Amino acid sequence: MKSCHACAAPLLLASLLTVALSAQAQLSIEITGAGANRIPISIADFAGERIVSLALTSVVRNDLERSGWFRLVEPGAIAAVDASAANLAELKTRGADAYVGGSVSPAGAPANGQRYETRFQLFDVQKSAALGGHSYAHSGGQLRATAHRVSDFVYEKLTGEPGVFSTRIAYVVKSTGRFELQVADSDGMNAQAALASREPIISPTWSPDGSKLAYVSFESKKPIVYVHDLATGRRHVAANFKGSNSAPAWSPDGKRLAVVLTKDGNSQLYTLNADGSSTTRLASSSGIDTEPQYSPDGQWIYFTSDRGGSPQIYRISVGGGTAERVTFEGTYNVTPRLSPDGKNMAYVSRNSGRFQLTLMDLATKQSQILTDTAKDESPSFAPNGRTILYASEVNGRGVLGTVSVDGRIKQKLSIQAADIREPSWGPQLK
Repeated sequence: MKSCHACAAPLLLASLLTVALSAQAQLSIEITGAGANRIPISIADFAGERIVSLALTSVVRNDLERSGWFRLVEPGAIAAVDASAANLAELKTRGADAYVGGSVSPAGAPANGQRYETRFQLFDVQKSAALGGHSYAHSGGQLRATAHRVSDFVYEKLTGEPGVFSTRIAYVVKSTGRFELQVADSDGMNAQAALASREPIISPTWSPDGSKLAYVSFESKKPIVYVHDLATGRRHVAANFKGSNSAPAWSPDGKRLAVVLTKDGNSQLYTLNADGSSTTRLASSSGIDTEPQYSPDGQWIYFTSDRGGSPQIYRISVGGGTAERVTFEGTYNVTPRLSPDGKNMAYVSRNSGRFQLTLMDLATKQSQILTDTAKDESPSFAPNGRTILYASEVNGRGVLGTVSVDGRIKQKLSIQAADIREPSWGPQLK
């Protein structure tokens, strides 16, 4: 009889083939720009069962190269776990500044599937010094998640910023007569449908702990705000008042939502508990107030309003009061989204008829256009604040894009024969 260990590689191969065959439903990523000073890094094939180890190595390489901050250097014939002085010297001649070596080893075969242990070390090639490493115990089904954790470790050690490869993104896919709210890994793989409907789904936004999505669904022929538990698939109505219920935004503690309701007339801002109770009107204006977003410290709610005649961005204390105008350049500035540290604000501005993703330093009020597209919408910061995910349109089809906050590193994410819109980047889980 074959052991579970002997069966593991064929089973994983079948799983990888299934992923390949369903690739049309996955996001494909095209890198269109890179950082000016990419770190040259060499990542050897991890030692171990070839199918398993190469699958993990491939994810790590793709993560780091796709980030735009790294340039891959071929390791040559150097063994994965061999970081001798001679081999590091060889890598130095190849131009590498950093080296990653590791292994994936079977760790017993319980009844519910093969277990593995992944070990790795990161080295400073120029100084011939170890920078640290880790070991992870995981199942075959957690191989990609483990690879993302390796990438996060390497990214943080070499850039000083937390990696976001282990995070998830949510977005809406529109195909003929069908809308799907999908959740995927940050690299667009492992996409799962959280909700499918014949009616539009808009404005998904992650709870701070990453366990839930709030969104607006038109399945009852009117916009209703739902809160959806991703682990159980259960959901509840958070706002279903007379008229429109839209634009949910979580408070930093995950206890309340800011929403836009028309129950008392124009679109106005309200807050309520995540279970739908205790609704409070935040502001009153003769114009339309919409697209609320809490500041990371929970003290302010930024929003879009035409109260001054044209759409501009304002902020108001969570306790209410007088709203302060934030944007003054141009006649159209919408969809404020704050960086995790609260220092920057991404938004969409109209420039010569083009709607473009823009970044403002809130301390200096200096702004910079980050994109060269013309129909940008729905910006969402990565949890480390280094990258912004957004929706745009290319050749009449909805696509997603990412851009670094300095505008240098750009990517385009698309799905064959489908529109993708309404992106939201999930939080960094502890």
